[in-house]
Amino acid sequence: MRVLVTGGAGFIGSHLCERLLGEGHAVSILDDLNDFYDPALKRRNLDGIRAAGAVDFHHGDICDPDTVERVMTAERPEAIIHLAARAGVRPSLARPLLYERVNVHGTMVLLEAARQAGVGKFLLASSSSVYGIADRVPFSEEESANRPVSPYAATKIAAEKICFTYSHLYGLPVVCLRLFTVYGPRQRPDLAIRKFTELMLAGAAVPVFGDGSSGRDYTYVDDTVAGVIAALHYQTRYEVFNLGNSHPVSLRTLVETLEVELGVRARIERLPDQPGDVPITYADISKARRLLGYQPATPFADGIRRFVRWYRGQP
Repeated sequence: MRVLVTGGAGFIGSHLCERLLGEGHAVSILDDLNDFYDPALKRRNLDGIRAAGAVDFHHGDICDPDTVERVMTAERPEAIIHLAARAGVRPSLARPLLYERVNVHGTMVLLEAARQAGVGKFLLASSSSVYGIADRVPFSEEESANRPVSPYAATKIAAEKICFTYSHLYGLPVVCLRLFTVYGPRQRPDLAIRKFTELMLAGAAVPVFGDGSSGRDYTYVDDTVAGVIAALHYQTRYEVFNLGNSHPVSLRTLVETLEVELGVRARIERLPDQPGDVPITYADISKARRLLGYQPATPFADGIRRFVRWYRGQP
């Protein structure tokens, strides 16, 4: 299958591209290598992908219709896996209009290009953030996602809704995947596990917001990628799936697990709860298990061990 991966030079995207190449798919990437974090890290990810197989890389912006049209004409993808986005809850509070442009307008540009090109499948990487402060846990796809508490979450809800519209009006097969706090090798520097690792090894204080009881459904990247691949092959008109681990880990436990693996004691800086944060994320994955055969296989401690091993091997 010819697959176009937007944001393929990023953390999840690079792992996904390697997996696709390993399964014999023809892979192309559209990524703007923006400076949300060091573009050199993304170029290093690209080197890793190229070591796994031949890939066509296009440096460009998903928000530019002309760029997207050129890529579509050159690659003629049978499927688009749309990972490119402005990510993160807290940065979205500072730059909400940028998040709206990339996450909503950029998604619409890709959907329209997919419609005109007759693409056979469109996968959207959505987020557990769409659940906001949910009434019940674990979060089920059947619950209405209508209480976002950050601009990032609101843009992901909007992206899902416009995907549904394109599927309904034009028959474009779409799967929206709500990802739950993915971690592992190549994780973005702004995310807690990598950020805490760097601070702890440097002997610097680790910022802990709240009392440490907040929980996140950390999901190892290989498990997430397996879910994305399963969704790529799932035949549907429109569907939404949670891809999580269904075992929330408290912030306190995260720090303690890192202390064990790193062999250092964390210095904690207590800070108040942050606007836009939610007390817990917790995926109900029964639907993905039933329809996709999705089965996360990596316990949290094992995943942290693999991440630390990778991190220690970096330049």
